Parts: sequence; C-alpha cells; structure tokens
Amino acid sequence: MVSLADFLLTILPTDSVPPYLKRWIVGESPLSTWPAVATALALYLAIIFGIQELMRNGPPQKLNALFRCHNAFLTIGSFVLLALIVEEVTSLYLASGFYNAMCSELSWTSKLEFYYLVNYYFKYIELLDTIFLVLKKKPLSFLHVFHHSATALLCFTQLNGKTSVSWVVISLNLFVHVIMYYYYYATAGGAKIWWKRYLTTMQIVQFIVDLFIVYFGTYQHFAHSRWTWLPHIANCAGTEAAALLGCGLLSSYLVLFINFYIQTYEKPASAKKPTVNSNGVANGYVYFPRL
Repeated sequence: MVSLADFLLTILPTDSVPPYLKRWIVGESPLSTWPAVATALALYLAIIFGIQELMRNGPPQKLNALFRCHNAFLTIGSFVLLALIVEEVTSLYLASGFYNAMCSELSWTSKLEFYYLVNYYFKYIELLDTIFLVLKKKPLSFLHVFHHSATALLCFTQLNGKTSVSWVVISLNLFVHVIMYYYYYATAGGAKIWWKRYLTTMQIVQFIVDLFIVYFGTYQHFAHSRWTWLPHIANCAGTEAAALLGCGLLSSYLVLFINFYIQTYEKPASAKKPTVNSNGVANGYVYFPRL
C-alpha cells in the first residue's frame, strides 16, 4: 500500500524545491533566525494597527469570498498535514513504542521536520485572520493578537530546539484547526452551526493534554540530565530553553482560554457586557477564539 507521503511525492515537483525549504536550516530557511522572526512579528503588529488607523473613517470591507478561500485553504492544508504527521508517527510507534516515538532523538525524522516546517509557515498565513478583522473594522482583543504572535514564536523555538514531543502539540492543534476553519468557512457562507461552545471546550482540552505532555517531557529531560536521583524513564530530546518556553506559553494559553470561556459562557446573562473576543465580534454575539 502506497503511503500518503509517497503518493504526494509522485505528484508534486519536489526535485525543484531547494534544500532550505525541505528541512530546517538556520540562517537559510525563511524566518529561521531571531532577527527575522522579530522583524516579521513587529511588521505584523505595525500592519494591523496601521490598517486599523487608516480604516478609522472608512467603511468596513466585506471580503467574504477571500475570507472563505482563506478558511478553505487552512481547513484542507491542516487536514493533509495532520494525516501526514499521523502516518509518520504511527510508523515510529510501531517500530519503537509510544515513549520513544515521543521522546527519542530518533523521533525527530526528516519527514517530521519538514511537516513541522510547513506547520510553522502556516502560522504566518494564519496572521491573515487579523488582516480580515481589521479590514472588516472588527475590534481586536489581546487574546487574538497575543495568541497569533506567540504561536509563530513557539513553532520557531521548537524547530530550533528540536523538541521531540512537538508532534503531539502540533497534531492536536491541526485537528482543532480542521474543525475550526471549516466552521468559519461554513458560517461565512451562511450556514447555521450550533456547536461553537463545544469547540471552545475542545480548545481548552487540547491545552490540558498539551501541558501534560510537555511538562512530562520536560521533567523527563531534567531528571535524566540534571537530577538523576529522581525517578524517570529516559531522556526526552530537545533543548531546555525550548522546553521551558513551550511550558510557559502553553500555560498562558490555557489561562487565557479558560478566562474567555468563563466570560463568554458562564457569566449570568444579566451580568454580561457586550463582548469582543479574539475574532472581534461584539454586542454579545461571540465566536470561539482562533488558535
């Protein structure tokens, strides 16, 4: 049986793709250095707030067709990337078991590194979410802007740090993205979908699982390398800086999303003020935050 990865290799012109787009090469792959990432994220902030200022006295733009194309691309792209990662991780699991598939240095395969690279560049495409919001003259929330910026930074640091547990976090995120971007594609076309509250719950569960895995992996690494007297299984590969940053950012996401859930769904109706969430929808009609 031909794997999905092998099938795609037969139909895509991979021979013409330069090496720095096939694997993570610091200084050669696009957005692979700290100055480049800092500049890109600073430009993102300058552009969105600049457009917001320019749009202050202008009419909101609809852009519905472009918005649906954006969401359709991310729905399909996230699904294909998720399928490729699951295929590769399954082969690792069958060969060496779950712990090694998650923590061994050998689990950082060339295929997974390429998939992580594609996922990283997806994060910059997802910044267009914010451009659509400001062109539609929707207010921006801290959760939306912080999350989009921090997630691009998170993916960059994990590529640099070669954290072996990356596939767990990325796979869960892609799974939620498939559902979430389909939701936005469908609702932009006029569909009435009732389960947005459950998608917010799914996002929170995602972060809980993420944190369990990354804290577990970080503990295994430190116990193996620094505190060998602590009970542990074996090393969990990746740099310490990347692991600690991942723990910190994912913890902040969980706090912010739980707060959003409480403010949106748990407050009594009489106590709720008009809410602006990460998608900038006001007057009490809110969507779940984009990841």
